[in-house]
Amino acid sequence: MAYVIGIDTGGTFTDAFVADQNNRLAAAKTPSTPPDFSLGFLNAVDDLALELDLTTAQLLADTDYIVHGTTSTLNALVTGDVAKVGFLTTKGHADSISIMNLEGRYAGLGTDQVQQMARTAKPAGLVPRELVFEVDERIDYKGAVIVPLDEQGVRESVREMLSVGVESIAVSLLWSFRNPQHELRIREIIKEESADMYVALSSEVSPRIREYPRNVTTIMNTQVGPRLAAYLRPLEEELKNRGFTGTLLVMQGSGGCVSSQDAPKHAVTTIGSVLTGGVVGCINLANALGHRNVISTDMGGTTFLVGLVSDGKPVTTTSTVLNQYTISTPMVDVHTIGSGGGAIAWVDAGGNLRVGPRSAGARPGPACYGEGGTEPTVTDADVVLGIVNPANFLGGKKSLSKALAVEAIRSHIAEPLGLSVTDAAQAIYAIQNAQTADLVRKVVVNSGQDPRDFILYSFGGAGPVHAASYSADLGVEAVVVPIGSTAAVFSAYGLASSDIVLTAERSQPHNFPPEPDVVNTTFEVLEDELRQRLIEQGLEFDTIAFEREADIRYTMQMTEVSTPVATGKLDVHDIDAIGKEFERLYENIYGKGSGFSEAGLQIITYRVRAIGQLHIRPVLPEHQLVDEPAQPSGTREVFLDVVHGVEPTTIYDYTQLGSGHRIEGPAVVEAPTTTVALPRGTTTTVDRLGNLVIRYDSARKEN
Repeated sequence: MAYVIGIDTGGTFTDAFVADQNNRLAAAKTPSTPPDFSLGFLNAVDDLALELDLTTAQLLADTDYIVHGTTSTLNALVTGDVAKVGFLTTKGHADSISIMNLEGRYAGLGTDQVQQMARTAKPAGLVPRELVFEVDERIDYKGAVIVPLDEQGVRESVREMLSVGVESIAVSLLWSFRNPQHELRIREIIKEESADMYVALSSEVSPRIREYPRNVTTIMNTQVGPRLAAYLRPLEEELKNRGFTGTLLVMQGSGGCVSSQDAPKHAVTTIGSVLTGGVVGCINLANALGHRNVISTDMGGTTFLVGLVSDGKPVTTTSTVLNQYTISTPMVDVHTIGSGGGAIAWVDAGGNLRVGPRSAGARPGPACYGEGGTEPTVTDADVVLGIVNPANFLGGKKSLSKALAVEAIRSHIAEPLGLSVTDAAQAIYAIQNAQTADLVRKVVVNSGQDPRDFILYSFGGAGPVHAASYSADLGVEAVVVPIGSTAAVFSAYGLASSDIVLTAERSQPHNFPPEPDVVNTTFEVLEDELRQRLIEQGLEFDTIAFEREADIRYTMQMTEVSTPVATGKLDVHDIDAIGKEFERLYENIYGKGSGFSEAGLQIITYRVRAIGQLHIRPVLPEHQLVDEPAQPSGTREVFLDVVHGVEPTTIYDYTQLGSGHRIEGPAVVEAPTTTVALPRGTTTTVDRLGNLVIRYDSARKEN
């Protein structure tokens, strides 16, 4: 029996999903175990084995590969627990990471924050000034060597770094993406001085134009590479000790995985690891259901995540901002706010009720967990409002205390604001739904899309509790809650459904249209590079496919649009089609008539993705079709919306529902891993895969 396992480590819970080639599926959810998240990983494997009625050794012995979404690199960068890095750059450019391209004060901040410029500040420096060293060398924009590399100067700088205990060294020289020979020689010198030193070269990590983000990307890769290796190596060893003979894979922010042996070399690509599993899961489920446009919403214990699938493909970005630093690495475009089920409700100095971004996390968790938490959270409000059943949380595996939830809301929110506990809980619920709805609307509209063209998918432990409320005013066609075998471990299902995805890119700026030979040669070189990396993964693939794109802009503009490019040998007509597709995409993003063909076009960066399809892909089982109406398991007083307040609400046990069952709100569906709230004015049906499909009736839309 061959299994594939997906394990998604979140700030509050670790989710796990397993499937075999005969479509036998199982899922598990266990608390995360900070600061050593590997313990939660191993606990999740144990729970999966129990679900399959196997020993852990039996399960691991028959598992071909495990795909892991890890918070290791992201947590290291956010908390500052990174390796001590030395930085080598071209003489005269040591201050580029301090100047930050003049964007450091505002990068990644919202409009309201940027407008308060006096309150903004640059983030803490990536590398202390005394650990930044300049190198005598110069390569020009054509890749020609203008000043030879001063090898003795490099050696002296490296020795000085070693004397102060650097753990890794980042190298980023001017125009190295056009000619990497000086960076390659510097690595040789470093290895001569310290054979085991972790080294990252910008020509390999981010061979893209623009000095500042290339430096940042290389440095961050060097900061987290050793930490990722320190997390993965003991985990791999422990898995082997427990009987695992397969391959451990690590999810990347680009939407595909990479071998754990390769991951530390390209550690920066794993920053979005835990954010993308859900989007990949949406793509696979959408393919089964025939949905081309999907809004992916994932509400766990700590965060609320939003991503888009447009025309069957994830919406991606070529750069992102973290801690106000701009990183140049392709990633699925996932937006996040601290607004999960564990988001803490609090009253600010002005007497305003806020929800998040702080979270109670897994330890101590919401007050109702009874694990020592005293601050009120969204989950506490859900319990007080009767939505979440304290006796049936996680299918009854954990009992919640309504009394503790009431006390937390009373002491921290209700009394300071002069409200009843019920009114305070309703306010928390309303604010939570409003800020999550705002993020969804912002993500869709800012991408140039119309929400009415999309189906919204809601998953994560807390997502289905709030989905019908935060999606009500978006105008989406329907809301799908994947509540069958994937339920609240949907991101882990996405990990188990993913393929190996590797990316290679290179900036080679020139005016449009380029000569076909230039385009063909550039793409062929990138594809050859990826073929070699696919071999190094040590896996067998059912198929291998390549996807090409080029970052193109109007002349003199600063922002490019990633434009798909056909595979195979291109001629002048194919290249002309690339330019037309760019202009179509440009107007789709910025509005009809915003293009300006007279300015001319420029190609800036070429990019190729290699997709190696793995041989086990989970297939979700068909749900049993039923003819008789759904039978409720009871009723209770529940608050589901401000219009109707607390009212008698029908309760359904999901395990007793079959395909074709139809439920009208107000209702609550209790599943083993989540709860689905269905306000008045919604109608829900169970589809053939066991998902709940929520639609809004005309009366609710008019309200």
